[in-house]
Amino acid sequence: MSSRRSRSRQSSSSRITDDQIADLVSKLQSLLPETQARRTDRASASRVLQETCSYIRSLHREVDDLSERLSELLETSDTAQAAIIRSLLM
Repeated sequence: MSSRRSRSRQSSSSRITDDQIADLVSKLQSLLPETQARRTDRASASRVLQETCSYIRSLHREVDDLSERLSELLETSDTAQAAIIRSLLM
């Protein structure tokens, strides 16, 4: 029983309140470029999370594209240029 009580106490003390969630969602919304223009609108938490996931996916695609372009550039560059670029990346 005592372990159950301690877990219950820990659970209630580590819970995030609705106000804290709303504040975190608002902060997250302010980081998204698409929502910065409409900061006055309060989107639902669900919508903000969907937009965040979409934005992260687009960032991953952009990183993949840039990595591919950099790899192609390094393959076509002469050895000295490729060495300079590699040293800048380290």
